Amino acid sequence: MGFTMYQSINRWVFAGLLAGLGGCTHPDLKSYSTNKHNFIPEQFFEGQLSAHGVLKNRSGQVTRYFTADIDASWDKGVGTLAERFEFNDGEIQFRTWILKPQSEGQYVATAGDVVGEGLALTSGNAMKLDYVLRINYRGKPMNLEVEDWMWQADEQTVINHSILRKWGFRVGSIQLAIIKSDADKPDLPN
Repeated sequence: MGFTMYQSINRWVFAGLLAGLGGCTHPDLKSYSTNKHNFIPEQFFEGQLSAHGVLKNRSGQVTRYFTADIDASWDKGVGTLAERFEFNDGEIQFRTWILKPQSEGQYVATAGDVVGEGLALTSGNAMKLDYVLRINYRGKPMNLEVEDWMWQADEQTVINHSILRKWGFRVGSIQLAIIKSDADKPDLPN
């Protein structure tokens, strides 16, 4: 009887672990294929943009706030996004992304603090970008795996959620909104 009860408990624990793991999965990018506002990087990432966001630790507590100015352009099919971040503690960071289209809805993404190449895929109103980011942590370089999810909410706004991992474990996240500048907005009727 004790052995049977032990097996039963193990099955419940195993089922609970599987259910918990299922809650950690993300939707497939293709599930956004029919959503309105197709995310076309060549169109959205053009001109002056701004970003406003927060950095959270692994427990979800906001640890930093930031704003960013983004100057985005395309030349001969290659995109350049020059970013200037300013954090609430006064730190300023710069990053310049280079986006190279590979096939329809697929881009190779590189930046100075990105290890190797990132891969961006689009479908419907969504874009997913996976890359390894080298950061300075307590005076030493550290590589973080980044899973960026972006959704184009309307013609002027992209919502971004980034998951930061080290050795496969979630260590933080970033939430931000990217907004096209007022000069790029269409005139609205009165």
